[in-house]
Amino acid sequence: MNALPVDTRPPPRAGRRRYLLCPPEHFAVEYAINPWMDPAQPVDRGAALRQWEGLAAVLRGLGHRVELLEPEPGLPDMVFTANGATVVAGRVLVARFRHPERAGESAAHLRWFTAAGFRGVRTATEVNEGEGDLLVAGPRILAASGFRTTAAAHREAQRMLGLPVVTLELTDPRYYHLDTALAVLDHDRIMYYPQAFSPASRRLLRRLYPDAILARAADAAAFGLNAVSDGRHVVLPDAARGLAEQLRAAGFEPVPVAVPELRKAGGGPKCCVLELRSEGGPS
Repeated sequence: MNALPVDTRPPPRAGRRRYLLCPPEHFAVEYAINPWMDPAQPVDRGAALRQWEGLAAVLRGLGHRVELLEPEPGLPDMVFTANGATVVAGRVLVARFRHPERAGESAAHLRWFTAAGFRGVRTATEVNEGEGDLLVAGPRILAASGFRTTAAAHREAQRMLGLPVVTLELTDPRYYHLDTALAVLDHDRIMYYPQAFSPASRRLLRRLYPDAILARAADAAAFGLNAVSDGRHVVLPDAARGLAEQLRAAGFEPVPVAVPELRKAGGGPKCCVLELRSEGGPS
């Protein structure tokens, strides 16, 4: 096996971040709105809560601030806070979910952001699933269409959040949100799974990010790209071992976590973490 290439650039630098998480107190798989969900498969809510607590502890241990959204009965997917909004420079665009099963999460996020004192909080008029499909990547937002968020929502996000939006098309239903197929590592570096995208989107990503980390099929299927990066530390599923090696060779510090219960609903570490970007910086 050939050795992985070593990145010779200066080491990535970590930034202190502020995140919104929601305990999976009502977590369940009661419906199927993505290929990973099977209501017939048993879910251990206690194990899900312990795994989520482990993720939250890791984020706090890395020096980040963790805020909590109160879980509500009847909304089993509220643990996936990343889908509920996108926050840029203190401006908040609250999601409008495609599936009625998750629609109530929008109001819960709207209440939290309003109570927390955020200004310019608006709910999307177009179907928009927050950081599931809108990933802030330095000077731009990478935005996906194909399964959940619409192309019209990309135009709305650009108007409301003040950053140019780059549209990408997802084509594999297993990677139904952008954050299952691509992760932002720092201001100008990403990692992604090329086969999740249309040929035109692959060409665009190659042009914008010629030095991106390309995930292998096994690591993508392990939800390795559903990762949280602070610019140096990359929190990702422990099953994505090959991707962890690639990150280490590129100068990042992989931080493996285990969240297999949450994966039964098609979620991983990033799905559980919504970044709260203030006007003064990334956190």
